[in-house]
Amino acid sequence: MFEIGNSLREARVRQGFDYSQIELATKIRAKYVRALEDEQFAVLPAQPYVKGFLRTYADFLGLDGQLYVDEYNSRFVIDGLDEMPLRRVSPRVRRERGIERKVVLLALAGIAALTALVIVAWKFGGGDSSSSTPPVVPQQSAPTVLRGLVFSGPGTYLEIRRSSATGGVLYQGTLRAGEANYLPGKRFWIWIKHPRRLELKLDGKAVSLPARPSLKVLVTPSRTALAGG
Repeated sequence: MFEIGNSLREARVRQGFDYSQIELATKIRAKYVRALEDEQFAVLPAQPYVKGFLRTYADFLGLDGQLYVDEYNSRFVIDGLDEMPLRRVSPRVRRERGIERKVVLLALAGIAALTALVIVAWKFGGGDSSSSTPPVVPQQSAPTVLRGLVFSGPGTYLEIRRSSATGGVLYQGTLRAGEANYLPGKRFWIWIKHPRRLELKLDGKAVSLPARPSLKVLVTPSRTALAGG
């Protein structure tokens, strides 16, 4: 057991950050940062926010964010439920994901129906099978490429915004093992910290990144460039 608030405060002071710098870097309001350091968790809106802010703040300071979430769960969570980490996904993104799933399902259903028709025609078609021309089986089309951003990599902290550093937040948090994520779109501003085995793909193509512990990039189908913000 360790003191969550004091260890966060000591790490911040040791690195010379003030509250305004923490708020700018993590997008966590300064009053919530103070509440985390004072262990006044009731000030925050709800348990998912506490866990998400703890993980983000600890990871930013170079600490183990999951360790702080586990300590919070052991000391303060009384309902026994393991809640999901904070993700900010807009209703528009949820609608686009639903449309994407429907398109994929319809494509698969069409391929299955076409295959069944070819088999039936081959089995029950008229004429002498020994002299007739074998039925032509159409070549299956290439698999549909998932359009958008696909990302995974345990231990990597990501903040993803639409188009630019001032765009809407699409994802914010630390990736877990076995977790794969998808966001529709063509242009993304991404802040990456601790890229441990991070894999990014846009429209099915791998995104190449410089070998740095922390960076901000602008990713589009035509190029990937370092970005400010």
